[in-house]
Formats: sequence, C-alpha cells, structure tokens
Amino acid sequence: MNGGGGTGGFIASRDEERYAREYPTLQVSICDTTEPGQRGYGIPLFAQTSYGAREEGNDWTGKSVYLWAIASAAYMAAMGPAGFAEIGTAILQRGQYAADRLAAVRGLSVRFGPGFFRDFVVDFAAAGKPLAQVDAELRARGIFGGADLSRAFPELGPCALYCVTETHTQADIDRLADALTEVIR
Repeated sequence: MNGGGGTGGFIASRDEERYAREYPTLQVSICDTTEPGQRGYGIPLFAQTSYGAREEGNDWTGKSVYLWAIASAAYMAAMGPAGFAEIGTAILQRGQYAADRLAAVRGLSVRFGPGFFRDFVVDFAAAGKPLAQVDAELRARGIFGGADLSRAFPELGPCALYCVTETHTQADIDRLADALTEVIR
C-alpha cells in the first residue's frame, strides 16, 4: 500500500522475542537509552526485515515508514500512559451509542448483538427503501453511509457496515441518526 509506506499500526504484546518474531515487517519499538529513566525508539530484529536480510527479507517498506514512526511516537507521547485505554473506551462508548441511536430509527436494526468494537452491521430490510437509494440521499446531505454488504455477503440481505471511531463526536452520530430518520420516512 502507498508504495511501501504511509500506513502503520500499533501492536501491544508481551515483551518476549518469540512474539516479536511473529510480526513479519519492520518494527519500531520503545527501548531503554543510556540515560537512566529515559526511553527511546529503535528497530528490533533488524535482521528479520528486508533491510537486514535483503534477499531473504519478508517485507518491503519505503522511506516514509520512518516519518510515520516519528509521527506515531509523538502521538503516543501526547496520549500519555493511559492514552490507548482512553481511546478504546471512547470507541466502545461511541460505537454503542451509535448502534443504539440507529436501532431506534424505524425500519433499522443492528445485527449480531452488542459485542462489537468500532464496526457494526445495520440491517435495512424493513426500511422500505433500497440501500443504494438510502446511501445516495445520505451523500446528498454530506454523509457517507455504511459500506453495503449485500454483494460480499448476500445472505445478510440489505445490510451495511458502519464504523465509529474516536474521531466521531456525539453530534456526528446524532446527525447520522437524524438524517437516516428523514431518509427512511
């Protein structure tokens, strides 16, 4: 993707080499420094990457991966020690709020129960309008609807996958629910 760069992720695992060896790509990890109490970032298992192993490497990364590592380090530092827990909690709360609001719209239901993180399936079978028309009317209001699942999973019928993250506010979710209420009338 993006020519070997431009994407990244955070992985938390036990501080054991056997776990780190399971990740086949370039890793940037927190590490001790020569200054007591200070932490820095380094590349663990360098020989496992395409840089260290060359022909035997099992990944390819472009130069921009290091820029993403710096951005990620700054992001983690700004979040603080409890940052990921706070974001996870926010996503759980906002996702459940969104699912509850959308399930309250006449003609919509949320499939597969409340045990989800971020992504949930909304069933439009009782909405009385084709999902493509609902999406078109949402786009006319400047809102992207959920991803239509009917082609990939025809057994689900007219369902869409919605996603709520920490970037979505309560006002965003309310706006979506209100727009769906108007569109489905």
